[in-house]
Amino acid sequence: MKPLLEVLVVSFKLGCTSFGGPTAHLGYFHNEYVKRRRWMDERSYADLVALAQFLPGPASSQVGIGIGILRAGWLGGVAAWIGFTMPSVILLILFALLMQGFDIGNSGWIHGLKIVAVAIVAQAVLSMGQKLAPDRNRATLAILAATITLLWQSAISQILILLAAGGIGYLLYRQAQGTEASATVSVPIGRRAGMLCLGLFLGMLIGLPIIRQLVGGEGLLSLFESFYRSGSLVFGGGHVVLPLLEREVVPTGWMSKADFLAGYGATQAVPGPLFTIAAYLGAMISGVKGALVATVAIFLPAFLLMAGALPFWSILRHNAKVQGALVGINAAVVGILLAALYNPLWITAVQEPQDFVLALLLFGMLVYWKLPPWLVVLAGLAGGWLLGYI
Repeated sequence: MKPLLEVLVVSFKLGCTSFGGPTAHLGYFHNEYVKRRRWMDERSYADLVALAQFLPGPASSQVGIGIGILRAGWLGGVAAWIGFTMPSVILLILFALLMQGFDIGNSGWIHGLKIVAVAIVAQAVLSMGQKLAPDRNRATLAILAATITLLWQSAISQILILLAAGGIGYLLYRQAQGTEASATVSVPIGRRAGMLCLGLFLGMLIGLPIIRQLVGGEGLLSLFESFYRSGSLVFGGGHVVLPLLEREVVPTGWMSKADFLAGYGATQAVPGPLFTIAAYLGAMISGVKGALVATVAIFLPAFLLMAGALPFWSILRHNAKVQGALVGINAAVVGILLAALYNPLWITAVQEPQDFVLALLLFGMLVYWKLPPWLVVLAGLAGGWLLGYI
């Protein structure tokens, strides 16, 4: 029970302090799970991030779920998900029920949190780059991945970049993995259970629309089906799910476009994954019960896919040829993080010289002064509030 409680407490802390979107979340996770607690080594973490990038759904949440499963089994994955999403779910339900239409999108403290995200991701890029792209070939792969990611903005580009990087890594490093192999990680899920999860994911994706058509109506079953399908078909991060959700809730008459956009603004103001906008939308449609149904539905595909993939990931990642491919993929992940540091984080947060000064100060607090992330978050809040008066 101790590991399970530990997973819940640590993930809840991250859920309260992880601002800035999925890329920033991966930076927070890296600092907490890899550097501070040493629950896994650098390469295992990067391998898990690469796996999550291949799967549809919220990548940062899937990484958290995967770490929870590796640490404390099935219930550990559930605890990691609950801890990481609960703070933002509660806040967004309150937004929906009590503060509809309240615009805080341009508040100074929100701007400060965006700058915090810049510093967190910059630290993650620096740390992961030193470990995963230390030579000319891998640094070149990272630069190419960053370049293509920035110049080709689409949901499928990231998948193709990782596939190409895996092929290059296979060609260059398949015979040279004796000293590069990751530490052994025990996965408490068998292959049969993994196949069951993957089958359940596909069965629900195909079966739920059929059941919805047969049953009819616009009740909780329809709500569950809409959000499950949206969570199943998203590649490229949380922002990609927004147009899918808008098509599900606005044309159907569940809510107005203005209400939807208000929820998007509220989601930007809270920590945790962007997928928790489902809590706001569900609450707007059907109260607290609707919020819980929509939240479970949109995250369930991510849980099933990660649980289904982990047993095979554990086997393949220790194969010399697969390890070579993962070397290339890990270098590309560094490049993708570097691209995300620029767009959307840098271009939306660092707009004035004083913004850069605050980002530099927060980066120094993380990298050189070794201050805890929660203290850096508080400093970013205060700094953003002060910048609002300059």
